[in-house]
Amino acid sequence: MKKLLTILLLASMSFTFTSCDSWLDVNKNVDAPDYISEDLYLAGILASLGQGVAYDVRATSALSQTFGTSNYSNYANHFYSKSSDAAAEMWRVVYWLHGMNLENMINQSLEKESWTLAGIGYAIKAYDWDMLTKLHGEAPMKQAYEPGRLSHDYDYQDEIYAQVREWANTAIEYLEKEDNTDYGSRLRDADIMFAGNKDKWLKFAHGVIVRNLASLTNKNDFASAYAQDLITHAGAAMSVNADNAEIAMPGGGGEAQFSSYNNCWGVYRGTSSDSYWASDYTVQIMTGTIPQYDEATGDKVQADPDPETGEISKLYPFALAEKQYLADTSKAAGHFDPRITAKIGTLDARYYTNMNNIDSIKSWVYYGGGFTSWYGPIDAAANLWGTRSQYASSGTYDGHGRWLYRSDAPYILMTAAEMQFCLAETYWKLGQKGNALATFKKAVALDVEFTGLHLKPGAPKENGKDADGNPTYAIGGNLPGGDVVTKDAYNKLANEYIAGPYVDGLTEDEFELSHIMMQKFVAMMPWGCTETWVDVRKYHYDLKYNGEVPTLNDGYTLTTVNQKWDSDPTKVYKGYYLAPAQVEDRGSKYNVENHGSPCYRIRPRFNSEYMWNKPALGALKPIGGLDENYQCSIPWFAYPGDMPKN
Repeated sequence: MKKLLTILLLASMSFTFTSCDSWLDVNKNVDAPDYISEDLYLAGILASLGQGVAYDVRATSALSQTFGTSNYSNYANHFYSKSSDAAAEMWRVVYWLHGMNLENMINQSLEKESWTLAGIGYAIKAYDWDMLTKLHGEAPMKQAYEPGRLSHDYDYQDEIYAQVREWANTAIEYLEKEDNTDYGSRLRDADIMFAGNKDKWLKFAHGVIVRNLASLTNKNDFASAYAQDLITHAGAAMSVNADNAEIAMPGGGGEAQFSSYNNCWGVYRGTSSDSYWASDYTVQIMTGTIPQYDEATGDKVQADPDPETGEISKLYPFALAEKQYLADTSKAAGHFDPRITAKIGTLDARYYTNMNNIDSIKSWVYYGGGFTSWYGPIDAAANLWGTRSQYASSGTYDGHGRWLYRSDAPYILMTAAEMQFCLAETYWKLGQKGNALATFKKAVALDVEFTGLHLKPGAPKENGKDADGNPTYAIGGNLPGGDVVTKDAYNKLANEYIAGPYVDGLTEDEFELSHIMMQKFVAMMPWGCTETWVDVRKYHYDLKYNGEVPTLNDGYTLTTVNQKWDSDPTKVYKGYYLAPAQVEDRGSKYNVENHGSPCYRIRPRFNSEYMWNKPALGALKPIGGLDENYQCSIPWFAYPGDMPKN
């Protein structure tokens, strides 16, 4: 029997060897092709990039104090589990989702002398790695795509930064070359960001360099080593909102074929829900309600009672700082920032009434929540759609959502306003105050315009009559959805604001670096919160910091951070205090593993690096990647000088 089985097996093998070609032809897996045309990579690469950037905003919005959150509360407290892959989506994008897909797209394009697509590939690669290193600091770069490797050495951030600019310049070189490739409609269809427009990709590549260099503005050698390059590339980067890098999303709600086709900040993805809200700091700067603090106690100074009623206002129960930077509580023309109607939710506009009434719009109240609780120092904060579960049943929302928190809203990668803010800060650092002020005004105007472009106004929806015959209105899931102001009302308010005292009316004598950075803080929410986190880190969260390597008593102790008071002229973000600061409503302390320090980087993905690449991680300096406080290691871009590597 054994002999018979052996004969049959050999016969079977013989048949296989002599017939393999035809057999494989019949059973070829068409879903796993050996070769993919280079243009077919592009749509998937862009879609995963937009989603990856947006996903990491969930953590960086909390780390930067733009939003409060209950989903990423550890990040809001500047501590997170080492055994988690959360907040490392760009790591996944760079090494896996893009990975060899992007390399193949570039290499195949070069082989065919398809210069445009090769340039697009290098521009995306530069953007990818710029984001990656800003989030994580050191990362495997030179050995990243060497075949057969199971572990990879880490490259230091200064090397990655230089390589990013080299890739971006390579993109510019190829995009400027004449390309005789006949793409037909394929490139336009695959390019879900610029529809194959080479000029816009050129501006994007220049923008990557601007963004890369802008993170270095607080380094000792910025003026001499980097400033002029930034100015040069800013002149060639996007300058109008028509150039903005926006990735189209084909979603729009429950009718989308897949949930992932909806923007992750929209209502159908379940990644935001009631779990995010504007922080009290964000609301303070946008409404002009930065409070005074008693520097002896750290308590907010209580407002004086109203002379007529003898009562303290419930809306603003604290005395206001003498100087506000974006807006104030005045109802006069030009004092109200209309962007708040889109960027921050209010419970006063749930019925979609008075959407064209300027006085009504200005009267709406906005509350900011805490970093881990939607209940802030004054009252409950609305979520980003203007609802809260106790006011509208949980899980029911206003249609497709609002503004960039809408299911079919695009993912934003870069804007013309951001370029101008980077340029304004550079001029300030060079002592060119007049140029800085003029560029600042252009930046704010661009962002105000950008915000209005993405409004999709909703409408009131009657659901009956009250006892007096007046209409009543639906809330929650019965609403049609959309923004709570008309475009006419927004544009009128926008024109007033630009002409008012906080933009065009701002004088050179009044102008401070704080104006630039606080306006940029608002302009980048929510889509650019990772860059906001870059900015607050390079200014060291306005700690009383004067060193390079983090050490106790250099801005923090084991129990509290020592932040500059608003009265300190060197403080950049007025009203900004971290959770364990010496002020009211910030009374907590960091996890013991932080050694008292705030977070300066995201650890790399656990399931790759901490499982398979531990020796390379452990070799990093000055704080090893296996150390319990590695997340507190200051990255090179935030070091005033050179980062120690040994």
